[in-house]
Amino acid sequence: MPLAGLDIVVIAFVVLVILVLFAGIKTVPQGYRYTVERFGRYTRTLEPGLNIIIPFIDKIGARMNVMEQVLDVPTQEVITRDNASCAADAVAFYQVLNAAEAAYQVSDLQSAILNLTMTNIRSVMGSMDLDELLSNREIINDKLLHVVDEAVGPWGIKVTRVEIKDIQPPKDLVDAMARQMKAEREKRAQVLEAEGSRNAQILRAEGAKQSAILQAEGQREAAFRDAEARERLAEAEAKATKMVSEAIAAGDVQAINYFVAQKYTEAMAAIGTAPNSKIVLMPMEASSLIGSLGGIGAIAREVFGNGGGDTPARQPAPRTVPVRNPFDTAK
Repeated sequence: MPLAGLDIVVIAFVVLVILVLFAGIKTVPQGYRYTVERFGRYTRTLEPGLNIIIPFIDKIGARMNVMEQVLDVPTQEVITRDNASCAADAVAFYQVLNAAEAAYQVSDLQSAILNLTMTNIRSVMGSMDLDELLSNREIINDKLLHVVDEAVGPWGIKVTRVEIKDIQPPKDLVDAMARQMKAEREKRAQVLEAEGSRNAQILRAEGAKQSAILQAEGQREAAFRDAEARERLAEAEAKATKMVSEAIAAGDVQAINYFVAQKYTEAMAAIGTAPNSKIVLMPMEASSLIGSLGGIGAIAREVFGNGGGDTPARQPAPRTVPVRNPFDTAK
């Protein structure tokens, strides 16, 4: 059955309503912000989720990614403050905080951030010497982050991190730095060796000092012991002499014989043990010494007793032997 005019109008109206709904309902994914333009002028920003705009009057302007993004900075030549040329590259992380400012305050956002980062890398690294450049990457990163973040602030952008990936000095500079490092290590080794030798000499000197001190203390102790021994020997000798003197004073003739025999024996021992004596001339008879020894035995028997009080043995009289004059030539 052919459609009537009213039916065609109803169908057309339903289709129009559907088109209007599709044109007015917008879905924004998470991590994005959409700007809305009315007749070419920014009006508002759509948040993630379901949003409604006026169809055919409002339209979506820019679809901005507000997640943190990474931007690779290509390698570029940098001349340092001491006129050394080196190649450096970096990586930058940024995030869109204000979608409207990022969309309408700058054209080609990524290109603008990239060029700004490269320019500041040359500026910051060019103000430093090569040695500082190679050893102070954290300082370089902090300076770059501060400068770049401050520059992109009006664009609604937040630079979260700027990192220098690699710094490549020329090959001749690398060789010179290697030689310098080797020289520094050799110097350090020589200094350590000298300090070790000095410490060893100090320890040896301290050991010799302690040894000398201990040796002197040992000698002092030995001298003290020797003096003490001589003192005791002198005391014993004085006591013996006193006893002999008391015996002589009491009229004991054997004590005199003991005293004379002792001195006689000591004198004979001294003559016999002299290192420069090859021949010993004896001007007295050996019987005199034997007689003296007999006197010593009699004194011992008188002192210690002979079997519980026996009468001491009589001392044999010394035998008188004429002494021959060596100068007498008579037969």
